This record gives sequence, C-alpha cells and structure tokens, in this order.
Amino acid sequence: MPPTASTAPARRRGASNRGSSARRDDDAPLIPILARKVREVEAKAQRGKLGPTNRVKFQVIAFLVREERARVKADEEIPAAARAELLKRLDGVATILAKTAARDTSLIQLLEVDQATSPVAKRMRRDWLLESGAELPEDELIITDVAPVQTSVVPAAVASRQVTPPQIEARREANPFLAPDVALRAPASTARRRLDGWELMGPLYKAFETGAGGANASMELPPVPEFDRLSPKGLEIMPHQSRFLESVRAGHRSFLLADEPGLGKTAQSVLAASVANAYPLLAVVPNVVKMNWAREVERWTPQRRATVIHGDGDQVDAFADVFIVNYEVLDRHLSWLSSLGLRGMVVDEAHFIKNLGSQRSQNVLALGARIREQVSDPLMLALTGTPLINDVEDFDAIWRFLGWTNGEKPGPELMAKLDATGFTPADKAFYPEARDAVISMGIVRRKKKDVAADLPDKLIADLPVELDDEYGRSIREAERELGERLAAKYRRIIEARGDRVIRGEADDDIVRLVAHGELEEAKAAGAGADNVFTMVRKIGQAKALLAADYAAQLQRSVGKVVFFAKHIDVMDAAEAHFAQAGLRTVSIRGDQTTTARQQAIDAFNNDPDVAIAVCSLTAAGVGVNMQAASNVVLAELSWTAAEQTQAIDRVHRIGQDEPVTAWRIIAAHTIDTKIAELIDSKQSLAARALDGEQVDPTSSDSVQLSALMHLLRQALGAD
Repeated sequence: MPPTASTAPARRRGASNRGSSARRDDDAPLIPILARKVREVEAKAQRGKLGPTNRVKFQVIAFLVREERARVKADEEIPAAARAELLKRLDGVATILAKTAARDTSLIQLLEVDQATSPVAKRMRRDWLLESGAELPEDELIITDVAPVQTSVVPAAVASRQVTPPQIEARREANPFLAPDVALRAPASTARRRLDGWELMGPLYKAFETGAGGANASMELPPVPEFDRLSPKGLEIMPHQSRFLESVRAGHRSFLLADEPGLGKTAQSVLAASVANAYPLLAVVPNVVKMNWAREVERWTPQRRATVIHGDGDQVDAFADVFIVNYEVLDRHLSWLSSLGLRGMVVDEAHFIKNLGSQRSQNVLALGARIREQVSDPLMLALTGTPLINDVEDFDAIWRFLGWTNGEKPGPELMAKLDATGFTPADKAFYPEARDAVISMGIVRRKKKDVAADLPDKLIADLPVELDDEYGRSIREAERELGERLAAKYRRIIEARGDRVIRGEADDDIVRLVAHGELEEAKAAGAGADNVFTMVRKIGQAKALLAADYAAQLQRSVGKVVFFAKHIDVMDAAEAHFAQAGLRTVSIRGDQTTTARQQAIDAFNNDPDVAIAVCSLTAAGVGVNMQAASNVVLAELSWTAAEQTQAIDRVHRIGQDEPVTAWRIIAAHTIDTKIAELIDSKQSLAARALDGEQVDPTSSDSVQLSALMHLLRQALGAD
C-alpha cells in the first residue's frame, strides 16, 4: 500500500482544519490513531496468537508507520524539534509492533514492505486515513474485491493420497451426468452498501465477547407443531427438537446447532436432512461416533441408507443416502466426495475445525465451499455444544463453513442484515444489533435447564487428596523450582529496564511475557523436559491410584461409574487397580477400532456385570452416550472448560433418570488446585457469548498460560 502523491498534502489540509488540537497532532493526526490501534493489537497478542482481524490490523499499522515516517521526514514545513518528536512517537509504535511480532513470530512476514495486501487491509487503511482528516484521491476511496478464483478442493499435499472406492465408479456409471441445479445463477452484482467500507469482523466478535447486553444466542424458532409427523413408529422427538425441524421445514438451511451436550443434536440433524431432502448427505464426525451416527440414521430415518467410510473406503455403499466419514481419513476422499453431488453437509463437534491452519479445518471448509457452489441452498449444519474454547474468534471457522463470512468480511446475506440495522461500528447500538443479526443467520442454542426441565441436576464436586509420599514432595519441589526459574527471568527483565524488583509486587505485562515465553519453550521441548506439561502429567500419575480407589468405593455404593483420565499410563494404572478389586471394566481409548469402541459402550450400558468404564478424555469426551451411570470420576483435569463439560455430559444427557455427580480428584497444595479454579472461570466465556449472561469478562488467556503466571506471581510473593 504505497502512499500516493496527493495523500500527503491532503492530510495537511485535513490537519489544518483542527485548530483545537494540540500542535503535535496537527502535524501528524494519524499518529494518535496508530498508537491506539497498536495498543489494541498488543493487548490481544498478550492473550494468545492473533486472529485474522487483528493480523490485518497489525499489517496496516506497519504500512502506515512507514508511510507516515517518510512523510514526516519529507515535510519541510514541520520544525526540526517537532519532527524529532513525531519520529520518536512513530518509533514507539514500531517498537510495540516488534515486541508483538517477537511473541508471535508468524507476524514477522507481515512487516515486509512487499507483503501482499487484501481488500480488507486496503479498506482499513483508507478508513484510518479518513479518520485522521486526510483527503484521499478517488482511486483510493473506491476499493474493489478481487474476483474469487476457483480452486481445487484437493490440496496439492494430499493429491497423491486420493482414492476412489470401487462402488463409486459404479455410481458414476449408473448416473454419469450430475443434474444441474437450475436454481443456481451467476451472482448478480450487488449495489454498494453503506457498510462496505467498514472492517466488520472485529466488531462482530466484540458483539459476542461482550454479550452486547443480549439474551440467549438462539434464533427465533417456530412454535411446536400440533402433531409429530417426523418420528418413526415407537419414537418421539422432544419439543425443542420439533421446533428446530419446523425451522428447517420453513426453509432455513444453515445452522450452528449449539445446544448443550446431551440434547439430541445428532437426531435433529438426521431428521433435518429428511425434512430438507438433503441427500446425498455427508456427515464429518469424530472417529469415536461413526458407528453411532450410522445407528441414528437407521433409527430416525429407517427408509434411508447410511454408509460408514473406513480407511480407503473399499466397503463403502456408493448408493447410500448418508455418507459418514471421520476427520482423520477425510483427506483421501476429498476428490470423489466433491464430485458426488452432495446436497447437505454436517460437521459434528465443529469446534474440531477451529484451527484454520490445520489440514482438518481446510479439508472441511473446502468441501463446504464446493457444496455451496454446486447446490442452491444446501443444508449446512455445524454441531457443537462447546463452540467457544478460548476466544470468540473460535467462531471464525464455523461461520466460514456455513457461508456466513469469508473470514475477511460478512457474506452477502449477513452484510444485508448488518446494513439494515442503520448503525456502524462507531455506534454503541451497533453491537447488540450485530449480535442479533448473526444469531438470525442460524445460531440455535438451548440449555438443558430450559428445554429438558425433567433432566436431573448436575453437580461438580471437588475431592482434594494429599500427595504426602516422596512422589508428592518431589512434585511440590518441581513446582517451586519452576516458579523460581520464572522469577529469575522476570528479575533480569526488570533490572535490565532499570527498575528495582519489589517483593510482593509484579508488573502484569512482564509476568505475562515471561509466562508466554516459558509456555512456548515447553511446547517445543517435548516430553523429556521439566515444564508445566510434564509437571501436570506427574500429578496425574501420582493421583491415579487414589482416584481409582475412590471410583471403586463409589461403584460399590452407587453402581456404574465412568472414570476419565487424560493419559494412557493413568488409565492403565486404574484398570490394574480395578482388576485387583474384582471389578469388571471396559476401556474407551483413541487407538481402538470403531467397532471395538462401540462394543465397549454397549457393554457398559447394557451388561449389568460391567462396573466401570475407563475412558480417555480426548477419545470418549465427545459423541458417546453412557447414561447407564450417574457418577463420573475425573482423575485428571483438562486444560479447557469445554473438554470437562463434554466429558461430564456423556452421562448428563437425554435418557438420564438420576442426578449426575462429577467428582474431580484434585491434588491439594499443588498447581492442580489453581487449574481447577481457572477451568471454572473459563465457563463465563460461553455464558457471555452464547447465553447472554451479564458476567464480568475474564481473561482469554489459556489455562496453561494463566497457571504459569500464577506460579510466577507466587514465587514473587505477589499472589
């Protein structure tokens, strides 16, 4: 974004009209804007990697700093002293950019002079210049989007891995021509809208981050119909499910179905496909629930055929109505799936695609985009009870999949809704209206307490245990040493700055910087190093037998128990303890075949002799129904509130008749206690963004980062 010849004098004219401003801002009215924007980016970067909007903002600041530096140096009307002051202020902005890039090294490339810029970046630059009072030439005021280029669904990296199951060839020969969708037309050029020039993604996220004073984030749904015409004989859908399906019947086709876990999202999706006649339908699901999805299709729509894609798909039924594939093998089936003529797509546990840089996310988004290109108004469903893990920008990938945004700006339908509000992001009233506009695109969020009042209560109870053996003492010593190592880094930074370290006081910015550096080193170091990850794992190992013993006692008094752990060695130790106690168990792990996993789940739910299910938090935390138990033991803590919620809700879901209690085993006097506290605090993100609750905003720092900051403050005597 090079400056134009006419821009500099125009800015001077804009500045000269602001007689009430301070002299230094008259000379460079853009600098205060850049200073404010760079602080916003810095604050966001301190809480983790920047999302798309803030990366664009970072890039624009870098461009404008260079432009403004060149202008100030060349402007002979600015006195030498004033010029030196302005350059010093620009250096301050540049320093913050450099520090931010040091935290997130992926930003460094955005500092390059020849880095390509998007239309969004150009609009942002234009808006800031106009805000500063600059008068821009017409060619800078009008910014057009580059026409999209049709890209292959199959990335080059996986092109060689593509397979075509034998039966797919048979289907193609049976129907060699895909019938065109006559409803599809080349998109007509739309008139310029009032908000076209605004950067809108950041404000949209902000609208959810603050809750915008809104109510529950669920679109208006039709009333419950008088008769249930959708359920097969012997089954009945619940009122909240019926209302969702009525919305599909009325013509709505894209949804973020964010009902709390346990409210029957799979059944709603299967029936929605039937209502919309969205066949063939593709369901992309976690491996653990593939077989359950096939069962649900058979159960709710017995007239339809489902096929599960395993490996290279040798056994796939090419003439099925519903194709079910797990994320891990999707990459080798992209080619034939993209040409099958799919009329609908479901992404189960859609928070799995939140990392846009992952191949998993790119595969799903590419397929979704292709379906929207081929079919007018396809059925697009994103299912997750926990769409937000750490940050409101977790919405980004889901909104892209549904076609509501393209990551840089809202899509045409959402843009029209935002434009119709009559407000801009400069107006406070814009934010609740914007939140409502996004919700109306298809966010459906129901809570158990509201739609399943007969569902028993759920209680999370903490059980502190003392690690008073040699192992426990070594863990506490390791914690102390880690805290001291962090404190030493902190002191070196403070002293290098020329300040004095005061016992009991801590600079929050430096604390976060030191903790962030330690976290990145820990992620890169692996299992062999002594860091927060290995420490937490050791705590899990130390608690294993204590947690297993409690679970065994619990089983004898209340019946079936679900035992969750994060690490395999903890699961192994627990299973050995249960075997010694004469208790029959089943195991649900990530390395099982789909069939073996389903057999274990069925045995736990149906066999009265199976006492305990020993489950991996990651492998069994989603899509598994285990209502035969009403007690859950969490032997190890998760790093996210969402993962904990998902685990507990394997038991607390429709079909559960008993109150559910989750027993968290917490190692007293260790970092375990702080992690439990941090997990609980993270629940407020969803409460604000999705449930409209007016709670105090909490930091979006990850639990790992917050735990390290706690250890550091503790070592400094400030916590």
